[in-house]
Amino acid sequence: MLQQISGSIAVAEAVALCKPEVVPAYPITPQTHIVEHLSEMVKSGQLKNCVYQNVESEFASMSSCIGAAAAGARTYTATASQGLLFMMEAVYNASGLSLPIVMTLGNRAIGAPINIWNDHSDAMSARDAGWLQLFVESNQQAVDVHIQAYRLAESLSLPVMVCMDGFVLTHSYTRVDIPEQQQVDQFLPPFVPRQLLDPENPVSIGAMVGPEAFTEVRYLAHCKQKEALKTIQDQAFIFKDIFGRDSGGLLKSYEAEGAETVVLAMGSVIGSIITLLEQMRAEGHSIGAVSLRSFRPFPSQALREVLQNAKRIIVFEKSFAIGMGGILSSEIHMALQGLNIPINSVIGGLGGRTITLKSLEKVFAKGIKGELKEEEFLDLEEETVQRELQRQDKDEMSGPAAENIIRDMGVVAAAKTH
Repeated sequence: MLQQISGSIAVAEAVALCKPEVVPAYPITPQTHIVEHLSEMVKSGQLKNCVYQNVESEFASMSSCIGAAAAGARTYTATASQGLLFMMEAVYNASGLSLPIVMTLGNRAIGAPINIWNDHSDAMSARDAGWLQLFVESNQQAVDVHIQAYRLAESLSLPVMVCMDGFVLTHSYTRVDIPEQQQVDQFLPPFVPRQLLDPENPVSIGAMVGPEAFTEVRYLAHCKQKEALKTIQDQAFIFKDIFGRDSGGLLKSYEAEGAETVVLAMGSVIGSIITLLEQMRAEGHSIGAVSLRSFRPFPSQALREVLQNAKRIIVFEKSFAIGMGGILSSEIHMALQGLNIPINSVIGGLGGRTITLKSLEKVFAKGIKGELKEEEFLDLEEETVQRELQRQDKDEMSGPAAENIIRDMGVVAAAKTH
């Protein structure tokens, strides 16, 4: 059914169609509307046979999911940013225990400084936590991938994190096709847990593992991630057969095969990139794009097949490792070892900064000419940064850098009056 609704409400409707039995929830911007709408659906009876738990923290939310999943219940929760960090111990436990939990991550910057807007730093903080991490480009894909996430989680007995850009997607109103219950039931079988706490058949879930077996257990988790590569792709094909839409999978190529320059990105920014590249191709440039939909597991072989003939790769990413550089570009370097393709990292959109077509066109044009630095920060105010560095060199008590920066940039009204 076509509806004009926000991304958050669309996701809640999709999750409800998957019939979760336990939903522990703690609100944090920008995912709050998802769990709010689910609570309304439980209260009204639209979502039946579901226990909705108002917990006291994000840590409690994931801990409740762990207990419910171990007891054989289909579970769901959502979080963002600092909320993910607060539940991180339990996030690692959920994957280490191989529990099929589905969680929405409304991507948001991690402080300090405090920032509630979108980038991918929260998802990157959990990249080694053992969860499947799937990125979506649109609200329609968010709906479709959440439905796929349950089948993936339960067939592999692994937790799945669906990453959708906070505000850009969660709060935007677009036309979304919400599936019929019959379609979802056809795609998603009843939950049969691989492991179950049962008094009639006692087992230990979460046993202590010493040095003699820890390597093997962790290696098994690695093997399961590798197994997921085929499962993700296979289930995307099944989904398309039932729903008629190309959603999910490992990656999506947009005229990338045979292009001399390929831009690679994750999340909603791919829409702006495709719009610009269509214009650049019309002007005669050999340029395409790849949208990376599965970040964990990382689809190295699939990327090599698409990018093997490229002459240069521009990775656009909305996070970076302080002291190292682009996280996604580092992963691409590892995946493409031996192909000897120059890779440039363009870091932009941090903390929700607007990504304009004009700025993208400028860096892509430089990339085509081979003029990009190995690492570029989109629209970086270099004079402001240098001014602060000089201030710190000259004054031992130069004060908080964040306050100085926003005053220098005229962001704070008081900066012009004092």
